[in-house]
Amino acid sequence: MDKIRARWDIAKNWQLLFPFLGFIATMYTAYLIARRLLHLFGLNNTWFEWVFTIGVSLVLYFILLRFFIWCFNKLENKWKVDHRWEMIAIFIVFAITGSLSAKLAGPLVDWIGLGKESVNGFVFWTVRILLIFPIYQVLLVFIGWVFGQFQFFWNFEKKMLKRMGLGFLFP
Repeated sequence: MDKIRARWDIAKNWQLLFPFLGFIATMYTAYLIARRLLHLFGLNNTWFEWVFTIGVSLVLYFILLRFFIWCFNKLENKWKVDHRWEMIAIFIVFAITGSLSAKLAGPLVDWIGLGKESVNGFVFWTVRILLIFPIYQVLLVFIGWVFGQFQFFWNFEKKMLKRMGLGFLFP
């Protein structure tokens, strides 16, 4: 435990929540990918199902873990954070925000009346992708605030909008 605390600059026990959430989210992602591969290869409902799922999940977990550690090392100097555990919180916020904005855009498009069945697929997907952008912007700051990273995401948001030519929104 002391090794984890030292690696992620953890000073208080509640900060252990972020490495724990990172572990759970990475393991769950590896499991979901393994289940998709299981169905892709037609191995479900066989005696091999659980062996395959557990084995592939563990391999994917370690691959994802190495990838995330590589990302942390690349972004550590670019993102100005006080503690390394905040990097985990930031990655979790990005993951939740991206998934949630994509999920919320679907019902919103249906509510507007531009459902998949009522309009051309090109129109549906164009409107849905265009709706994801503002939903993402709002959720990014809100979920960042929930995870205690409001200032980071507020500055990130302003920088991103300025680069897109929308800097006039934030004088």
